[in-house]
Amino acid sequence: MKTILYIIYKLFLIPHVLIYLTSLNKADIDKDLIRWSSAKNIDKNNIGLLLHFLALSPDFRTLFYFRTRSLFTHFLNIYCRKQNNFTIDLNTKLGGGVLTGHPYCTILNADSIGENLYVNHLVTVGEVNGKRPTIGNNVSIYTGAIIIGGISIGDNVIIGAGSVVTKDIPDNCTVVGNPARVISKKNSN
Repeated sequence: MKTILYIIYKLFLIPHVLIYLTSLNKADIDKDLIRWSSAKNIDKNNIGLLLHFLALSPDFRTLFYFRTRSLFTHFLNIYCRKQNNFTIDLNTKLGGGVLTGHPYCTILNADSIGENLYVNHLVTVGEVNGKRPTIGNNVSIYTGAIIIGGISIGDNVIIGAGSVVTKDIPDNCTVVGNPARVISKKNSN
């Protein structure tokens, strides 16, 4: 019975597929799908992945609606709800390959965030006095971290749980603490 309901629900998701196929952000959505499928060890084509993640992951829906925002997607949100406590500011430039790990009460409000972001729950990326962070590629932000102000986070950075980042972080670093401090730096070679 559960399988039948799941199949019926996927039929209601067909308008999402049409939006995906015509989206200007299709390439970024494809990168998201690839990253999610790799993390969840699911092997399907992109349409199958899209239907699977839309049906089962409200946080993926939030990301999908952010990338395809329109009046029509607001209507679709009525019966296929996004996660209401995961917020991505409309002005944030967000690269593809975003992966979330239960982003309960997470806010992403940056000037830009590069490709392959991983973000956990209770994370705040926000502005101070109108200045917002810029985050590089391949960045992982763990539970409860706060990144605020007009700072730059480099590529290949890991921000540990509970860290409070208010200063620039160079490439290839792991930072922890309040205030955040670099505990390791890898060579880029």
